[in-house]
Order: sequence, then structure tokens, then C-alpha cells
Amino acid sequence: MTDNPNHQLGFLRLKQILAPNGPIPVSKSTWWAGVKDGRFPKPMKLGARVTVWRVEDINHLIENGVV
Repeated sequence: MTDNPNHQLGFLRLKQILAPNGPIPVSKSTWWAGVKDGRFPKPMKLGARVTVWRVEDINHLIENGVV
């Protein structure tokens, strides 16, 4: 078993993904540009004001050294 709490199923909000709270050290504008051009995973909408990413997608991004 790994010590990484993100190795689980579920969803993450953007503040849990981007630094300083999250593991990915890019700005929001860089993140959204990367989502638009396909470099970063597409989000899911859970509600009108709730956008999330699958934990599996973020782990794949980190493990493959894209960031």
C-alpha cells in the first residue's frame, strides 16, 4: 500500500490539485490552458458550480511525469 493519500478512487477539486495545497506546481491559468489543449485531463461537472477531476486521472498525470 502506498502512503500517497491520492491513491484512491474519487474526485479532487482544483485547490487539491494545484500547489501550494496540491502536488502540481502550475498556476490556474496554465492548468486551464493545459486542459484546453489536452495536456491535462478534462474535468467533470458535478453541479453548476462544482468542477472536479478523477483521482485516477491526476495520479496518471503525476506518475507519467507530465508536470
